[in-house]
Amino acid sequence: MYRRLFVLLFRRALVATLLLCFGCAAQSSAPELNKRIERQVRTTFALPPTVKVEIGARKPSSEFPNYDLLTVNLSQGERKVEQEFLISKDGRTMLRVTRMDLSTDPYAEIMKKIDVRGRPVLGNPAAKVTIVNYDDFQCPFCSRMHETLMQDVAKTYGDRVRIIYKDYPLTEIHPWAVHAAVNANCLAQQSPDAYWDFANFAHTNQKEISGSNRPLPEQAVMLDRGATEIAQKRNLQLLPLQSCLKAQQDTAVRASMAEANNLGVSATPTMFINGEKLDGALPPQELHAVIDRALRDANPPAPAAAAKK
Repeated sequence: MYRRLFVLLFRRALVATLLLCFGCAAQSSAPELNKRIERQVRTTFALPPTVKVEIGARKPSSEFPNYDLLTVNLSQGERKVEQEFLISKDGRTMLRVTRMDLSTDPYAEIMKKIDVRGRPVLGNPAAKVTIVNYDDFQCPFCSRMHETLMQDVAKTYGDRVRIIYKDYPLTEIHPWAVHAAVNANCLAQQSPDAYWDFANFAHTNQKEISGSNRPLPEQAVMLDRGATEIAQKRNLQLLPLQSCLKAQQDTAVRASMAEANNLGVSATPTMFINGEKLDGALPPQELHAVIDRALRDANPPAPAAAAKK
């Protein structure tokens, strides 16, 4: 719930420059002005009442002589968001300016923040187009996206792409998702193919694993049994696998969740195709459009002069 909230707080501000007009009042005292700033922010972003708004100190702006810099901090529990605004010297107008650094590639910067070391790869490990899918094995929309990736994308693009899953279980609403992620990672330690077998198993059997009112211990037994059967079919070593399943060490899963949070992921499935973010279970044609663009960017046509040689 909190993960979704803090993306929604500034969705409108991310797509446009925000202008907050304070009306035609004269210079206000600091407490009164701060109250009006808070009310404008709460109204503009439709903040829930449980979100705390703190107005920081004003600092002169070196780039905009008629404005000061102002930081507004939002918090709810342990979650915090900091936003920078410009406020006019007379305290009548506040602006939110989105800076864009054209000296860097935002997609490349995002990919630098995604750790894919040791993750199972479906497709060509050396492919120039990487599809990173933050997945939740108990998420129905993830199951739909998984089917699209396996049955459409993997077959359509073959060795031109590589597909990598990262863990992002929504623990507040999906009680067995972390257990499933740990099991998949236990299998991946011995066999990438076994990992993908388990991904297919978990997504295909979501309803059966959850049951109508099946208790969590029974769900865990079904997940462990599924992992064990896959290991047997792949001729994996059962003793280390059973030890890993029993330990349920979720450090790697939690690290993946933290990574996703830092990238602004708030729901599943969320994908990054060479750094371009895609939310939700998208239809194949929309995925194709992004993948095709990524392929063109990764394989630019030769210059005309070089083509003639």
